[in-house]
Parts: sequence; C-alpha cells; structure tokens
Amino acid sequence: MKHIEAITNHYGPILAKKALELGAIRLQVQDPFTWASGYRMPIYNDNRRLLSESGARKLVSEAFAAMLESLDYDPDTIAGTATAGIPHATTLADRLAKPMSYVRSSGKDHGLGQQIEGLGLGGTYEGAKVLLIEDLISTGGSSIKAVQAITKAQGVCPYTFAIFTYGFAAAQEAFAALDPACKAFTILDYDVMVASAKETGYVNSEEARLLTLWREDPFGWGEKQGFPKVDR
Repeated sequence: MKHIEAITNHYGPILAKKALELGAIRLQVQDPFTWASGYRMPIYNDNRRLLSESGARKLVSEAFAAMLESLDYDPDTIAGTATAGIPHATTLADRLAKPMSYVRSSGKDHGLGQQIEGLGLGGTYEGAKVLLIEDLISTGGSSIKAVQAITKAQGVCPYTFAIFTYGFAAAQEAFAALDPACKAFTILDYDVMVASAKETGYVNSEEARLLTLWREDPFGWGEKQGFPKVDR
C-alpha cells in the first residue's frame, strides 16, 4: 500500500497542470488580483472551473479514492461542504457507492433549520464514519465549522480531503486544535503548484520566487511589492 505522500506526489503535479490549463488556478505576479478583503494577491483559485471537464472531475475523484486507500480508511458516508465541495463529494460517493450529504456554513432560517442535508429520518449520522470533502483550504475556517457540525450530528470525521491548499499556518493550527482530531490532506499543495507552474513555463524563475515570498507573508506581500491594499 502506498503512503499518502506518494499518492499526492503523483496526482499533485498532474492536477496543478490541469488547474492552470482550465484557469482553476491563476497567477498574476505583475498585476495581482484584488481579493474581497482588498489585499492584492498574486493568486486566484476557482476550483469550480474543474467542473467544466469530465477528465478533471475524474482526476479529482481518482486521487481522493487513492488517498483513502493509502490511509486504509473506509468511510460509511461522504460529506461535502456547500457549495464547492458538493460536486466532488458526489462524484466520489458515486465512485465508491456510498451515501452522500452536504454541510452548510450555518443552519437554514426556515423549515427544519437543518445545517446538514442528506441525513436519514433520525436527523443524525448515528455514529457513522464520515469523510469531509472541501475544495480549498485557506485559513481552514469553513472546513473546521463543517467538521464541528458533523461531530455535533453524531458523525465521526477523522479526515478532511481538499483539492488545494495555500498551506497557511493558520489552517494547520486550526486543524491541530480540533477535538476530536481531524487531519486534513490535499491532492495539491502550494509548493507543488508553484513548481509545476515554473516547469510548464506559466511563470518564470523570478515570478516563482515572488510567489514563494507571498506564501511566507500573504497579507504583507502586496505592500512590499508596491501594491497597497485597496480600501473597500
């Protein structure tokens, strides 16, 4: 059985090239994107673009299935975060012939007020083993809330899988603080993405260097590069 690092080392570069090709990951060092926060950032991630190609969707589900096998974990059900995690959770659940649910950021303000959809008549996971699927782990906030919601609904959720992560320390710390424990694994991480972008010629060596500097200080990077925060 392969170690999970061998799995991600195989699928990560393949996914990086596909994500860059489809625009799911965009890099602009010379003219950074303005994020909703107003900070100028050299990367923009939109994994929804992976949905536009059946081969990309298949690649993601294949990688997730291989990751499960490497961890020797056989979940009873698959849960996706709303909304971006839902299609990939569905594809994986279909591949494994497993039940599937999805987790909102908060409960509905009408009807039964449910935060999790797809549960049985009892309204809980009833102690089932759950795998959470997320599209992106940034600071980890949305994933952590989803894990906590699953636990509150009597689910056992030791793992969260995501397509991509920026690798921020905040996310690592947030997952480390979870009790019960839940480990996060991604198909593609930031370092592999930058290396793949350089290898394919998407960025040059200097741009790759600046991208590495961004990950070290994402909220100070723009100011240092002459791109001050935009007031909203």
